[in-house]
Amino acid sequence: MHIHILGICGTFMGGIAVLAKASGHRVTGCDANVYPPMSTQLEAQGIELIEGFDPAQTSLNPDIYVIGNVVSRGNPLMEEILNRGLPYISGPQWLAENVLQGKWVLAVAGTHGKTTTSSMLAWVLEYAGLAPGFLIGGVPQNFSVSARLPQAPKQDSKSISPFFVIEADEYDTAFFDKRSKFVHYHPRTAVLNNLEYDHADIFDNLDAIEKQFHHLVRTVPENGLVVSNGKEASLQRVIDKGCWTPVEKFGSDSDWQAANPQPDGSFDVMFAGKLQGHVAWDLLGEHNRMNALASIAAARHVGVSVEVAIAALAEFKNVKRRMEIRGVVNGVTVYDDFAHHPTAITTTVAGLRSKVGKARILAVLEPRSNTMKLGVMKNALPASLENADLVFCYGANLGWDATEALAPIQHKATVYDDLDGMVTAIVASAKSGDYVLAMSNGGFGGVHQKILDALALKFRQS
Repeated sequence: MHIHILGICGTFMGGIAVLAKASGHRVTGCDANVYPPMSTQLEAQGIELIEGFDPAQTSLNPDIYVIGNVVSRGNPLMEEILNRGLPYISGPQWLAENVLQGKWVLAVAGTHGKTTTSSMLAWVLEYAGLAPGFLIGGVPQNFSVSARLPQAPKQDSKSISPFFVIEADEYDTAFFDKRSKFVHYHPRTAVLNNLEYDHADIFDNLDAIEKQFHHLVRTVPENGLVVSNGKEASLQRVIDKGCWTPVEKFGSDSDWQAANPQPDGSFDVMFAGKLQGHVAWDLLGEHNRMNALASIAAARHVGVSVEVAIAALAEFKNVKRRMEIRGVVNGVTVYDDFAHHPTAITTTVAGLRSKVGKARILAVLEPRSNTMKLGVMKNALPASLENADLVFCYGANLGWDATEALAPIQHKATVYDDLDGMVTAIVASAKSGDYVLAMSNGGFGGVHQKILDALALKFRQS
């Protein structure tokens, strides 16, 4: 079968392209932004990419068009497909029908931590010899790819693993299907990491998101498992709407708990009040302990012992752009992190603070997500940056005044509309022993390398 993917360069749709190619299909695709690294990754897989959405692409005569949610009415290629009555399907539905059907799906949902927890869970299953397939919205460094089909387990090379781990996004499916993506996945094991208001461009309020999460819960079978964050009242409301599946909770006062956390990131795992083992790793913060508990509980549901899961986590390498050290120049360490929601910013900065103690943290923030651009969360920003010593905010292209929003911390926060000017200010402030933490859900104009290059020049001249 020949499939042509519209919006192929997004992480999710790019993952679908890889899975489709590995399944033996001919895959082509198009997008408005065909450039590295996604373009080179896809081309290396033998996938032909086309820049733009020219209606002439229908001359490729694919068997079906797979539509990403970046595509809207008015898109010239989409309009041609509709006018000619050509067959099309959403990415999540294609995935469900062609890859997930018949699999034991482990879906990880939540406002925060989906990518990290999915990566942990896939790695735990891999470490246990279960050879799962996966589709993750990032690059797990234990695998170095974001998607693959289930493999043959080493202990049984004649069969293919039934397990598939998927990052289950609550964002809408396509312009013609406004349900959340995760409704298509029909998991047997569902992880509900957390639930806060986000995606203000498509959800009016938290109630609307809770309704979508309940749609997900309604698809989990009686012999499945819901692994839910016990600290989240929003998730309890979701479950209270109706749940026909056993539930295990993680967090304080729950079935699964993290005890005795240490400054190096390690902690004890407790289940039903009994010590299960000790996770020895260097990931920081309560959010990563919660992610670990969720992955241990979900893996246990498919038969992985807690002991094996703990051993696997000791060898887990974090996802790219999750507290990733981009470089160190003369004692100044530059981190890159995907945090963009105030809650994620809070936990990221707090995690770094727990590691560096009283050393200075220079927080560099780009409010880039649709929710942040709309200004819905702007009043929560000052509190989220409380643990930083200095704050540099890139305020270009916002529909609100970042200087006004950060007024409560104006003694340590400065807003810039010019990226190079902000880099100059960061480097002028930085001194040996500092930690520069850049946070954005985009490329941030290559700010990390700009800072490292400018630091190298500064200290070379000093």
